[in-house]
Amino acid sequence: MPQRRAITGRSQEPRARFAEELRLLRHGRGVSLRGVAEAVGWDASQFGKMENGHTLGGPEIVEALDQYYGTSGMLLTLWELAVADPTQFKERYRRYMVLEAEAVSMWQYSPSIVPGLLQTPEYAAESLGQGGLTGAELHRQVAARMGRREPLLAEGGPQFRALLSEAALRSPMSAPANWRAQLRHLLAMGGRANVTLQVQLLSAGLHGLPNTDAMFLRGSSGRTVAWVETGYSGELVQETQSVDLLQLRYDRVRDMALSPGASREFIERMLEEAPCDLST
Repeated sequence: MPQRRAITGRSQEPRARFAEELRLLRHGRGVSLRGVAEAVGWDASQFGKMENGHTLGGPEIVEALDQYYGTSGMLLTLWELAVADPTQFKERYRRYMVLEAEAVSMWQYSPSIVPGLLQTPEYAAESLGQGGLTGAELHRQVAARMGRREPLLAEGGPQFRALLSEAALRSPMSAPANWRAQLRHLLAMGGRANVTLQVQLLSAGLHGLPNTDAMFLRGSSGRTVAWVETGYSGELVQETQSVDLLQLRYDRVRDMALSPGASREFIERMLEEAPCDLST
């Protein structure tokens, strides 16, 4: 289907319209990408990617462009429409993968399942399979998830703190042997110098992240972004105020969680109680 055009001749697709406006504004100002970069303070290649539609950028860079071009929030409005477009999910996830691979430290809260970076291949396969994946695509997704663990396992890997809800540890796999292997894997990962595990008991009560799987990534520049996820979609949160609010909620959950030592003892008890066979 051809892209719809308005009377103005400009695109009605959010992503294309945003890129188009960026190009028109720069050409109207008569400046190069390098000139914009020098005035606004970001790398010229970033603006080139935004104008070509390869990336949408973050809210802070768009606000800076709004001020530079004097568009009184118009660019930020177009950016918000483009980000909200459901076709942008895949790009957001790809961007998250890059940020995760480059992170110097990570903090995660998982309300219902074992975090992806701490999953065994069998757990990943069963979890992804419950979402409808099968065959070659399931194998591909499992391999990709296992590949994400490599930076964490490498020498000098990033610091990783994971808060696991007790609910995640009381939701066993269909095969008892696989579940026991997953619990042993959690204990092994928790013994690494760069990994800290804490368990959030259900009895600790209400908190601010009841249904939000959240990962915070801090880059080498010191900037932190967040990825929040549900069972069917995810969102990369880059705006500083929103990240700060999420991290405040995370910190309060961490304050309510068991200490790393007590969390290890809890997981060990779960392993002791886990049946060796469904009939036992």
